[in-house]
Amino acid sequence: MKRCQLHTSILIFIISFLFSACAEKTEGTTDPASLVNVFVDTHNSRWFYFNSATRPFGMVNLSPDTDTKGSWSSGYLYDSKQIRCFSHIHAWQLSGVAVMPTVGEFKGNLGMDAYQSSFSHEGEVAQPGYHKVDLNDYQITAELTSTTRVGFHRYTYPESKQSYIVFDTGAFLGHGPTVYSKVWRVNDQEVSGYEVMSKTGRRPKDTPVYFVARLSKSMEQFISWRDSKIIDAPVDSVDGVHAGAAVRFQTDGGEQVLMKVGISYVSVEQARINMDTELPGWNFDKVKKNSYDEWNDWLGKIEVEGGTQKQQVKFYTDLWHALQGRRIISDVNGKYMDMTGDLPRVRRVKLGEDGKPLYPHYNFDAWWGSHWSLNILWSMVYPQLMDGFCNTMIDMYKNGGILPRGPSGGNYTFVMIGDPSACFFATAYNKGIRNYDAELAYAGLRKNAFPGGSRDHAGYEQGRAATGGGMRYYLERGYVPEGIKGNGMHRDGAAMTLEYAYQDWCLAQMAQNMGKTDDYELFMKRSQNFKNIWNPDTKYMHPRELDGSWMADFEPVGSKEPYTRGFCESNSAVYTHFVPHDVDGLIKLFVDKDAYIDHLQSQFERAQKFGFIADKNVPESGWVDYSNQPGTGMAHLFNKAGAPWLSQKWVREVKEALSDTTAYGGYNGDEDQGQMGALGVLMAIGLFEEDGGASATPTYEITSPVFDKITMHLNNNYYTGKTFVIETKNNNGANTYIQSAKLNGKNWTKYWFLHKDFSNGGRLEIELGPTPNKDWGIEY
Repeated sequence: MKRCQLHTSILIFIISFLFSACAEKTEGTTDPASLVNVFVDTHNSRWFYFNSATRPFGMVNLSPDTDTKGSWSSGYLYDSKQIRCFSHIHAWQLSGVAVMPTVGEFKGNLGMDAYQSSFSHEGEVAQPGYHKVDLNDYQITAELTSTTRVGFHRYTYPESKQSYIVFDTGAFLGHGPTVYSKVWRVNDQEVSGYEVMSKTGRRPKDTPVYFVARLSKSMEQFISWRDSKIIDAPVDSVDGVHAGAAVRFQTDGGEQVLMKVGISYVSVEQARINMDTELPGWNFDKVKKNSYDEWNDWLGKIEVEGGTQKQQVKFYTDLWHALQGRRIISDVNGKYMDMTGDLPRVRRVKLGEDGKPLYPHYNFDAWWGSHWSLNILWSMVYPQLMDGFCNTMIDMYKNGGILPRGPSGGNYTFVMIGDPSACFFATAYNKGIRNYDAELAYAGLRKNAFPGGSRDHAGYEQGRAATGGGMRYYLERGYVPEGIKGNGMHRDGAAMTLEYAYQDWCLAQMAQNMGKTDDYELFMKRSQNFKNIWNPDTKYMHPRELDGSWMADFEPVGSKEPYTRGFCESNSAVYTHFVPHDVDGLIKLFVDKDAYIDHLQSQFERAQKFGFIADKNVPESGWVDYSNQPGTGMAHLFNKAGAPWLSQKWVREVKEALSDTTAYGGYNGDEDQGQMGALGVLMAIGLFEEDGGASATPTYEITSPVFDKITMHLNNNYYTGKTFVIETKNNNGANTYIQSAKLNGKNWTKYWFLHKDFSNGGRLEIELGPTPNKDWGIEY
């Protein structure tokens, strides 16, 4: 968990000014893509975070890399002074295909430290689908755009007899080294090859990526090296552990050389098919425009009016992040690589009657925590995504026998804990998103809920005999104790107990709508297991040891850092409220609503001065934490507790605290593949689902939106309505509280409404004011 740094107001002003130039915005533009600021929080980010030349969920995520070693503090970092390469893959545990244009003395064989170039943000332009930057050391202007599976480069060279493009196939890139690569000259304008990414502590197998690079200009020389030594003899191919190649040509001053790079995880032939299908021509500006237009189409599914310019920028930047990070890994014809077995196998997704894939196959980090972000947003506005990801997980279940919670490159990773796919499927199914084999999905989810399923794998724990998830204890005792054996990370018994209980409830809700009465009753009973770690003496969720005793030296917030034993990347102060499926049951543990509201209110008041972010250097800051998933539903709990005006207050307060649109804030170092972006969108539009939308009868909870008008365009392949519109009156920074509301013209006094009211299309009108109306929203 990376933390944002403090900077002076002068520096923030300078950065904000530079951003306005870099983002190439013009006054009066209203298209959503023009409001995206791709540089937000880029001072310290993860390999997969920064994006510019990419399409929604694109296999290709082409961008400059300033730092290339490690999963954290890598990729494009705003304060770095050098560009080391332009690489095509920035994904969960995946990287690859680094290239670099240079001129003058050749240094490609010496590695990135030798051939990197300085750059500045002056003249740099980055927007959805496009990036432009000057390589100062070479006087080269690099421009980047892409299709879904093809990177498109345009390099403007100076006059030189020694102009190059380097293919550093053997480089250390992102998550680890390259264990082997091969690259060869196909003809005077084409180079092909592959790289094998080394396995990591998360992705358990070496994973290949294949590429085809086609140039608009003929090469005069193919240069190759191995172990930093140039191969003197003329060759058309090179391979090895530390191998690479480059092409040389002469350029006139201002001459533009274009290059298309198609990639695939299946084969070179498939990479070529991807290129020839998606990008047969050479019109760079047309592809750039098409990419921008596609982003406008996706982002424009939610239109906002009113609010400040900063709020609109943050909104569409949040939405931009919610539509990427989790990447397509299947080819244009539906082929993908299955790495779940002992040997790799080429598979293919289902094809429609027209012979085209019905859905892509995806790569993604865990759904851990997505019940308060992506599950809600996607199921509302992008239901087709739910279908695609559900089908991906079912395909992996058929291929490898387990529904995944975060696959990488066709591998199981067992990232984080539990089985959050249960929440994802339940939300999809119960909202009528069902273009997949629901019976097979349920069978896989049920398997995960018993010993031997994915829950039994602690974080990143591999092997069929994994037990670090403690399912045997959970079934026998109704809780997971601390200190159980296993090889994985995050063996946090209290957190597992709470998350398993919620996941059991999600399964029960899905079972109810599928007519599986026995399973409904079984999992509803198990969903009450959260009560087994409630300590009435400490009045917190309290970890238990193997012998059943309460853990000694208990602290709700740690004395050395805000995280504490037994809780996954969090603490008891936060996880005590992790009962999204039975808030009434949680309240009863506190005796009554008043006691619970007072307790929760005190936590927000203590956390306010820390910006609602748990800073590891300040233990006291951990009472509320909106920088990591376990606490991101806390402000909305007041709705359920009978004090909706406090949800309205604290959601607005948290939203404002996380509103930074500079390179030095916005997501506090880990946006986490769209989750924090999606949460920001939901807070801004004033809709949420504390139970993640997994209920057999889904409902949306209302808080105060930050905009005057929000129009959500519904997908008519799933929902009957055309739009759902939210309009506010008297909306400004001071008017936080809901005074009254109307739903489809009728007075509305509840803090919630049904999903069917949303999916049928409608209008929610909200009048806001500066003081709470404590009579509104208390009717359940």
